[in-house]
Amino acid sequence: MDIRSLFPILDQTVYGKPLIYFDNAATTQKPQSVIDALNSYYTTLNSNIHRGAHYLAAKATDCYEQTREAVRLFINAKHSHEIVFTRGTTESINLVAASFCQRFLNNGDEIIVSGMEHHSNIVPWQLACERLGGHLRVIPFSDEGILDLNALENLINAKTRLIAVNHVSNTLGTINPIAEIVKIAHSHNIPVLVDGAQSISHMAVDVQSLGCDFYCFSGHKMYAPMGVGVMYGKEELLNEMPPYQGGGEMIKEVTFEKTTYNELPFKFEAGTPSVGDVLGLKAAIDFMNLCGIDNIAAHEKMLTDYASQQLREIEGIRFFGVAPHKTSVISFLIGDTHPYDVGTLLDKLGIAVRTGHHCTQPIMDRYKIPGTVRASFAVYNTREEIDLFIQALQRIAPMLQ
Repeated sequence: MDIRSLFPILDQTVYGKPLIYFDNAATTQKPQSVIDALNSYYTTLNSNIHRGAHYLAAKATDCYEQTREAVRLFINAKHSHEIVFTRGTTESINLVAASFCQRFLNNGDEIIVSGMEHHSNIVPWQLACERLGGHLRVIPFSDEGILDLNALENLINAKTRLIAVNHVSNTLGTINPIAEIVKIAHSHNIPVLVDGAQSISHMAVDVQSLGCDFYCFSGHKMYAPMGVGVMYGKEELLNEMPPYQGGGEMIKEVTFEKTTYNELPFKFEAGTPSVGDVLGLKAAIDFMNLCGIDNIAAHEKMLTDYASQQLREIEGIRFFGVAPHKTSVISFLIGDTHPYDVGTLLDKLGIAVRTGHHCTQPIMDRYKIPGTVRASFAVYNTREEIDLFIQALQRIAPMLQ
């Protein structure tokens, strides 16, 4: 299968150069099947769901719920009603931070996060702690980018209410040992939330095997449209948590005196959802299943190993995130050159990378740097693109030092 031919956006030039897209950790490009799913919804099926007796409403509702089941199978959740659709990882984490903490966090209680979290897995917990009188504690990590699980054990105490940690660092690429973290947490009866934004498109995710209590991810990082995401939560916890937002769909009965709430998952899905984007998520899952997640992982590992080897030939290069278990993310600097300068020159050669702090300012503070250049790979990238990337760096490196 010629995978690249399935992505129309890749067949273009930038500044007269063939586009090389190495910014996949920020968002992946979309195969034609996902674009077709969006187009088909709006041209043949557009209707609000769950609320109409007519054909379009019933058909749209059926397709929407088929996507929920596809997600359940994709992450091996126990029940489809444990799958809640959101706008993305950020909203999924905010939902849990608001609802879980409203139910379980009291004055003086603590939430544990890691030092390598995206801001979206830091700030919502800070907001909850500020609102309810809680405190945030942080798991440190080594120079190589490995979490200190001994430190985690020491952070846990009688006031710990939840541990929130990413599966994969969007800056360092580290694959964190989630099953081990969950085992430690559950030995103290502490639930675990996993930010899966950077793992969902790179490896098989089995939430029952991992044992986590919440797992959050975005569609747009797994070949689906922007504007759709998932919050998986264990049934028993979701039943305990109050609604995140009020409005249509999340209710059973409304009077001015009292409102009763809908059953799972609808209790957490207030208002009209982005139905077309959800159907696009189904098409993206179908695409990934067609490719095979193990095949995707093997291809990306080959690219990452090859790129890392070639990058070592660049004079003055410094890597950030060299854990033995990592995904297809490479963060680096060339000497003391500002990452933005490197990214700007690469852009003029048709190569898209991400520069800056990647919404992980605590990581940059840890290394005392302003940011990094980040190259991240997906299933449609090639060795030939990496060769052109290396040639470009070899060309621009002497200009910057």
